Amino acid sequence: MTKDELGGAVTHNEISGVAHFMAHDDAECLAMVRELLSFLPSNNLDDPPRKVCTDPIDRADAALDSIIPDESNQPYDIKGVICKIVDDAYFFEVHEHFAKNIVVGFARLDGRSVGIVANQPAFLAGVLDINASVKAARFVRFCDAFNIPLITFEDVPGFLPGTQQEHGGIIRHGAKLLYAFAEATVPKLTVITRKAYGGAYCVMSSKHLRTDVNLAWPTAEIAVMGPEGAVNIVYRRELEDVVKTAQAVWPQGKAFTEEEKMAILAETRAEKIEEFRERFANPYVAAERGYIDAVIKPSDTRRRLCVALGMLEGKREVMPKRKHGNIPL
Repeated sequence: MTKDELGGAVTHNEISGVAHFMAHDDAECLAMVRELLSFLPSNNLDDPPRKVCTDPIDRADAALDSIIPDESNQPYDIKGVICKIVDDAYFFEVHEHFAKNIVVGFARLDGRSVGIVANQPAFLAGVLDINASVKAARFVRFCDAFNIPLITFEDVPGFLPGTQQEHGGIIRHGAKLLYAFAEATVPKLTVITRKAYGGAYCVMSSKHLRTDVNLAWPTAEIAVMGPEGAVNIVYRRELEDVVKTAQAVWPQGKAFTEEEKMAILAETRAEKIEEFRERFANPYVAAERGYIDAVIKPSDTRRRLCVALGMLEGKREVMPKRKHGNIPL
């Protein structure tokens, strides 16, 4: 076993998550430090530094309007979305090699430093697992400590299932991310690009966690679960009855073959999936209930975020007098 496999830079960055950056030499390391500091205030009482921005806030990238695949199970790179929205297409990623199903890092919008948290559909479909939850929670706490606004890009199908995650305490670790977002007092903005399912939707800086501005693209699906899984539960009895009904009008004395039964079920199930998607798996029902502030055109995302940040620039929250909250350690 090599020295690096025992506990070198790759191990700390990819497996343990102890290290946040990996540099090839001293010069690159110092450049990373300088770049990181350029996003931070000199102390926790100051506002983050603001740079002169020559990138128009109303810049609209038409590619965003078609960046989400037609099929909801197809991946895309969320970093491509981020770079099309932020100033000068520049995103300074943190913890790049650890828990790749979630992306965190710094960028600027209209010259303002912002922290970005985003699900990554290109890796494990963007699910939340133990490592991703802890990675994102720590980054959220860091940004809140230094008055850096938080921008969340959400495309999450849920928490990663399996006994390994359950035995490792996925609920406890997932609660850390929920707690971090809920307690953060900096400006918080969320953009739902596609999936926002179940408890994972709530955890990713939803309106229920006192997020200031929640936006959704028309491709957003906000529901308890995906249409395919929901139909098996919501319409279970109807799916059972459709076979009985079809059998009743079938020629007397002739029974269904297994292939005929499956064909009838598949056709009915497809109809119910489409019905569920139209009724529930879209952003408009959530908008009617106040969980979404606006359904926006994807190419208008940069302008909407810049305007919202300007509106929230003087945000201050007075918290209850206490020593601290009770984070789910």
